[in-house]
Amino acid sequence: MTLTEAGRVIRPTAITDRAVLVALMLALALTIAPVFAARPLDIYFIDVEGGQSTLIVTPAGESLLVDAGFPGDGTFASLPGDPRQARDPRRILAAIKDAGLKRIDYLLITHFHADHDGGVVELAQQIPIGTFIDHGSVLPEAENVEGTLDAFKRYEAVRAKGHHLEPAPGDRLPLKGVDAIVVSAAGRTLTRALSGAGKPNSACTGPAPAAQERNENPRSTGIRLEFGRFRFLDVGDLSGPPLYALACPNDLVGPIDLYLVAHHGGPDAAIPAVFAAFRPRVAVVNNGPAKGGAPELLGALREVPGLEDSWQLHRATSAGAPNVADERIANLDESASHWIKTSAQADGSFTVTNARTGRTKKYPAR
Repeated sequence: MTLTEAGRVIRPTAITDRAVLVALMLALALTIAPVFAARPLDIYFIDVEGGQSTLIVTPAGESLLVDAGFPGDGTFASLPGDPRQARDPRRILAAIKDAGLKRIDYLLITHFHADHDGGVVELAQQIPIGTFIDHGSVLPEAENVEGTLDAFKRYEAVRAKGHHLEPAPGDRLPLKGVDAIVVSAAGRTLTRALSGAGKPNSACTGPAPAAQERNENPRSTGIRLEFGRFRFLDVGDLSGPPLYALACPNDLVGPIDLYLVAHHGGPDAAIPAVFAAFRPRVAVVNNGPAKGGAPELLGALREVPGLEDSWQLHRATSAGAPNVADERIANLDESASHWIKTSAQADGSFTVTNARTGRTKKYPAR
């Protein structure tokens, strides 16, 4: 607005202009700040038939993809082919589209098995990947799982085209708006307790259980991701002594709201002392119909004190498997590939949605 005086147009001085501009900018910032503050932390547990692929979208809009499933048509013997036909990369891209993303800012490969790093070659041909995070290299003896070394070479060639981080336990990933701390990598684990942890674990008895696969799974890179009062734990296929070391003799991780159960819910993840240390409110099992989701593990989850619910990516077909109720299973067979999605708020509350049914369950802050 301007005023007139004796036929002249009198405009505000430059100082007044700046003052008005500052006031307007402050008012705008105060208006939109709650919008950004209210953005959730989103986590998609993508169905890659018993491998892993977990898409994390931070409140700041950054993306962290943890693992990329199998190559090609989805077996350990599969090879990369036409990226547009690759089963698991297509499923990952569907979640990325749902999240409104145009790139993957960070790709964390927990360890070098083809159900975790196999899909990278075809995925990278279809969407930009900024920074690769992993534990560096694979040991020759890891070829006890056939095809591991060749899969790593293909992944390594893609990794060479981007930035690369090789964090150690205790390091923080460079994500904005969340605190992502590495709890395990290359066979090593935390040596100091994280915030909220450190107490002796009375459930620790005897030596550490053995890992089913003793070369690469125990080298998995795991993270505890914290957003306000909400905590999520993903340790890949960590198993054997390193998994046990996070819980015994002292709890080094602290209580977890959402736990992606180690090793797809295999029998070597059914460790009472680990559950006693992590004390999850909700557990997610990223199993396939016949891979992971072991009866021993699904049964053990029912005995975890304080656990409110378990969710499964697939109904387990193993004889005697005590599956959860169908409403908490994303895929009842292999005819579809639905995800499970969690949205968390900084106050510690979160929701879990089954994409198959469209139903959402709320878990209030505590």
